[in-house]
Amino acid sequence: MPQATANHSRRVLIADDDADIRALVLLALRNAGFCAETVDGGVEALAAARREKREVLVLDVRMPDMSGLEVCRQLKAEAADSQVLMISADSSSEDVAAGYAAGADDYLPKPFSPRELVQRVALLVGRERDDTAPHS
Repeated sequence: MPQATANHSRRVLIADDDADIRALVLLALRNAGFCAETVDGGVEALAAARREKREVLVLDVRMPDMSGLEVCRQLKAEAADSQVLMISADSSSEDVAAGYAAGADDYLPKPFSPRELVQRVALLVGRERDDTAPHS
């Protein structure tokens, strides 16, 4: 069970079937101050996201048990308010469009720089906060 931290507004769940990618993303996000944890498949990601709110989900598009696109579709259909960053080796305009059509908030092609991933997650955390802030 992951340890809770005082800063719950920076919680991130990473789902990728590639252990090296999970480790890279986890290290980058933790070094940037995020409370991050990993799972290795879509089914586990869906269960974890339903069990406990995360501000951002980083989902690989291609996972063998359930695609990140399907995880995103199901969570968005359930009105989950987590922001979703899709990561994928599939980077054609059609692939990116499919990610957004599934409900993704951002799409980052692989390979990516850890710095860019951290910046995009930080922007999504800020967007999540902005969406819940009172509007004048």
